[in-house]
This record gives sequence, structure tokens and C-alpha cells, in this order.
Amino acid sequence: MTERQKDRPWLMRTYAGHSTAEASNELYRRNLAKGQTGLSVAFDLPTQTGYDPDHILARGEVGRVGVPVSHLGDMRRLFQDIPLEQMNTSMTINATAMWLLALYQVVAEEQGADITKLQGTTQNDIVKEYLSRGTHVFPPVPSLRLTTDMITYTVAHIPKWNPINICSYHLQEAGATPVQEIAYAMSTAIAVLDAVRDSGQVPEEKFGDVVARISFFVNAGVRFIEEMCKMRAFGRIWDQVTRERYGIEDPKQRRFRYGVQVNSLGLTEAQPENNVQRIVLEMLAVTLSKDARARAVQLPAWNEALGLPRPWDQQWSLRIQQVLAHESDLLEYEDIFDGSHVIEAKVASLVEESLAEMDRIEQMGGAMAAVESGYLKSQLVSSHAERRARIESGDEKIVGVNSYESTEPSPLTADLDAAIMTVDPAVEARVVNALKDWRDNRYQPPFNHPRPCKALERLKEVAAGTGNLMEATLECARAGVTTGEWAGALREVFGEFRAPTGVSSAPVAVTAEEGTPLALVRDKVAKTAADLGTGKLRFLVGKPGLDGHSNGAEQIAVRARDAGFEVVYQGIRLTPEQIVDAALAEDVHAVGLSILSGSHAELVPDVLVRLRRAGAHDIPVIAGGIIPNSDAEDLRAAGVAAVFTPKDFGITEIIGRIVDEIRKANKLDPLEVPA
Repeated sequence: MTERQKDRPWLMRTYAGHSTAEASNELYRRNLAKGQTGLSVAFDLPTQTGYDPDHILARGEVGRVGVPVSHLGDMRRLFQDIPLEQMNTSMTINATAMWLLALYQVVAEEQGADITKLQGTTQNDIVKEYLSRGTHVFPPVPSLRLTTDMITYTVAHIPKWNPINICSYHLQEAGATPVQEIAYAMSTAIAVLDAVRDSGQVPEEKFGDVVARISFFVNAGVRFIEEMCKMRAFGRIWDQVTRERYGIEDPKQRRFRYGVQVNSLGLTEAQPENNVQRIVLEMLAVTLSKDARARAVQLPAWNEALGLPRPWDQQWSLRIQQVLAHESDLLEYEDIFDGSHVIEAKVASLVEESLAEMDRIEQMGGAMAAVESGYLKSQLVSSHAERRARIESGDEKIVGVNSYESTEPSPLTADLDAAIMTVDPAVEARVVNALKDWRDNRYQPPFNHPRPCKALERLKEVAAGTGNLMEATLECARAGVTTGEWAGALREVFGEFRAPTGVSSAPVAVTAEEGTPLALVRDKVAKTAADLGTGKLRFLVGKPGLDGHSNGAEQIAVRARDAGFEVVYQGIRLTPEQIVDAALAEDVHAVGLSILSGSHAELVPDVLVRLRRAGAHDIPVIAGGIIPNSDAEDLRAAGVAAVFTPKDFGITEIIGRIVDEIRKANKLDPLEVPA
């Protein structure tokens, strides 16, 4: 077979961005030189949640999990010497998606690009933020309006842009089964398309163009046959929904278009070299079937459970894709699963169950109503709790974690601190100073931006009415407005939203019959409460900073509740001051802090200092998250009672350890644990 007859490979990307716009630009240009065929921009949490780097909540988070983009100057620098007209850029951004697209468009215009030729994707799926990722800002109704306005604007002005990818990726990481992943993503897509149709901004005859620009972003786990069937089921349901609900006749417009990042939270800290084969299997799930093949693929690096990957680690992941596309014969064949009765039966079952769950959500009033009622969140928390219970019992095996744990020393992690990239803590101060310079000088040459006050007033005026917000947002971008100023203006009009946590309504996932580990921990909890002369032990689970990955915190909260604790969990995005205030007001016996974004070194000691200042020396602080060894040692030296990382998968055991720390802090004798 000649090279010409081969299918074209999918877009190959690496999800990347860190520290500063300058450092990220250098990384992008290096990755493109290595054969990457598109860009995938990771923004830091302040940018994703609409805060400037000098905001109190941004402390410790600037440049950690992505690049800080605070204004047009940062976006210019991010894409310097990268011709945007020729680029395909994916931007993982949701609540502030309109703002980042406006900055991107203005930079493209400054480069002299024809904006009708711009290609790429803004994630812009707010529903999954309420359920799993936690970077939402505004309530559901105005959030959906921002999405709708962006879709109608891009279809008219940037026709090759994907203004949204409905994102089931984080649903899987929050515990979704394949059926839940399909049903919740499809229900979200229906909510978005209904909102666009009902907005009256798109003529009926152009609605097919809207449907054709809807893309999806999915997760592929290691059960790669089931995952491949999931993708075939996704495509079949999308074809049905777009034809029957929206009357789209053109099969090209009904095509299920998706990009994929394979599962990151399934990567293990223990024996991390095993992650390479996990990543390969997960990639096969979304490439093997021609009829359900991803349009774009980005792979995590083998060491993401340890910390930030280095450029070499990202190169390794890119090479995995290139070997499959260019060395194997994968792209030479039609769909190799056509005619398989095994695959067909699995796909049909997924379709049937997913449609039934979609009907249930429709009867509740659709995806937005199911978010606001807490139904979707509690279903995910329950599914995740069941999965964790299977892992702890050994029913679900994870190699190197709960089975085949003996290992030779790994040369990859011999020097653990050198096996990941660290962000210089001084970066934050530099970014904050640069922001101050921007604010002071944006009106001066060479920038000469008009005063931003007028643009922000116009934005608020449009937000208070019913007009499309994109033009007013572009005006803000051109006026040198900052990310925090844009989001702050909309917060004034729309308010903010705290999503349901799903913890109180989650059912018990682990049995507590006599002799089980949970029964023994419950006994410890009851005895300790009696020894302290209190009705119940009280435990505060806190999420300081902007990290919205709440899955771990929720599972700890649910298991502590099932072990007999009274649990205080107020959700995500709290300052250390708010956490300490809650700990004192609720008179808790322990504080557990969960951080996956890397801001632990700054925020955890702050909580400790505030507790000591308040005289609460007997409240032990426990930390959990992706915390490198050297950082864990620093936290313990600062007074943290215990540090848990992804290798500590036994949640019941963790709860037992927390009870031990409460006893120690209150100078009670340790309890005998049966052998």
C-alpha cells in the first residue's frame, strides 16, 4: 500500500504551559520543532477562575498547573513567533473561555491573520466544572449564556473554530462509568444546543453549522476494549440526537468529532514506569477503530502522578503517538471491528443504557436542572466511592499498587526530585510585578490602550441586558483589561456559584460488618470521642486555594462520615483564613487539607500558622495530594501531622491514621490494633 492511500494521522498535541508566557512560548516552539502538529494550552488556575495573580486566592497557584495569562500582553508573548493563522490551538479553559478567545483573536489580528482561517478549540463546557473540575465562576444560567454567545459569534466570524468541546474527560476521573460519561456529556450537549437554538441568534437554516462545530473531549481509561466501544456508542447516539432532535440531514454535520487526553488520574505514583504501557493501551482505545477514531490526541507523561513532567517526558509521550501513526500499519485499513458480534453487542448495550439515563435527566428538566438539584454530582460521588472500594478490597487490581507490589529499584526515579520539573517559587512574585507594570503603563506608549473603565462599564451594561457579550469582551481585550477585571465585572452582574458537593447524599460504599476494617475504625472513632468527652469526633476537610479537583477530598469526607465522624466539608476554593475560621467555629478535632495543584508548600503552612496563632495547638493538620517527597518532609518539619499521596489508596486506613493523630495531639494513649 502506498503512503498516499494511508489515512491522515490525527492531530498530535501535548498539554503544556507553566511558569510564565515566555517560558511556555519556548516550550511550544520546541514541541512544534519535534513534530507536534497542534498546540494544547494549559492555563494556570487563577486564569481559569478569573483572578489576577495578585488576588488572595491566587497565592501559591500562579504558573503551577499552567501558564498565567492576565491580559493581552501575556497572550502576545505566549504566541510570539507562532503564526496563529497556520496553527491549530486547543485551549483548556471554561468559565473564562470567552475572555481567552477574545485575547487570542486580538493577537491573531495584530499578527495580520485572517480570523476566518483560525482553527482550534476552546473547551468551554461549564457543566462538568460544577461536577468534577471545579473551575466554574458564575451560576448555571449566565454561564450557559456565555457559552451560547461564544458559539453564535464563532459560527458567524471564526467558522473553523470549535467554540466548545463537551468534556466527559473529567467525569471519568470523578468516577463516571462509561454509561454515565456518555449520558452526562450528551445531556450537556443537548442543553447547549437547545440554548443556542432558543437564543434566536442563529437562523434556522444555519443551525447545521452550529452542530458541525460542536466537538467533544473524552477520557480513555485502561479497559481499552470497553473504551473503544464507548467511542462507537458515543458516535451512534450523537448521530441519532442530531438527526431526530435537531433535524440535521447532512451526515458530515452529524459526525461525532472528538479529541482525547488519555487518563491522567489513573496513572500511579507506585512503579510509575507501568504508566507507559497504560498510556499506550489507552491511546489504542481511541485510534484502533477507524469509524470512531479521535481527531486529536494528547497523552500525559509517565511521571504525572509524581509532579510536573519535564520536556523530555513530554517528548516521550509525543513519540508514542508518532510510532503508532508512522511505523505501524494502523492507518492502512478500514475499520477492523466491523462485523464483530462481540463489539456490536457491547456497543448496543452502552447505547441502550445511556439513552435510558439521558431520558431520566430529560425528565428532571435537563442537564442544568440535574446539576442544580445535586443529582449528577451525587451519582458521580457514589460511582467513585464504589470504585475506590473495589480497589481497596483488591477486586479491581492495579499493578504495583494493590498487586505485584514488589519491585526492583527504578533508575527512572532514583533521584525523585530530579524526575519531575519544579516551578521556581520566585515566578509568582515576578508575574505579580509584571502585572503591576502592565496596570501602570497600559495607557502609555508603546501600548496606548484606551482607558479600560469604559470597556468594563460597557461589558456590565451588556451583561445586565440580553445582547451578545463577545463584542464587549473583545473591546475589553483591546483596552488592556486584565483577566481579574473582566471576570470581576461579570461577577458584579451575575454573582458567583458554589456547586453542590454530593457528599451528604452519597450512599455507604464500604460495608462495616463486625471484623471489617471499617468496623474497627468506627470503634476507634467512638472510643476516641468517648475519651475526649464529646458526642462525635469532628473533622474538617478543606480545599485551600483554587484547586478544584475535589474527588479525593469527597472520598475522604464520605468515608470519614461512614466511620462515625461528623464531617465539615464546605467545597472548594477557600482561603487559609476561611478554613481556620471554620475549624474554630465548628470546634473540630482535626483538619484535612487536599491540594493537587502544587500550592501545598505555601497554603498548608499558612493554615498551621493561623491555627497556632488562634491557640488551637491540639488540632492536627493532615495534608493530601500530589506532593513530592522533599515537600512532604518540609511539611512534616513545619508541623503537619501526616502526609498522604496517591500511593496511599486505602481510604479506611487513612481515616484510622487520622484518629491516631487526634489521640496523639490530645495526649491520649494509642489504641491497640488487633493483629
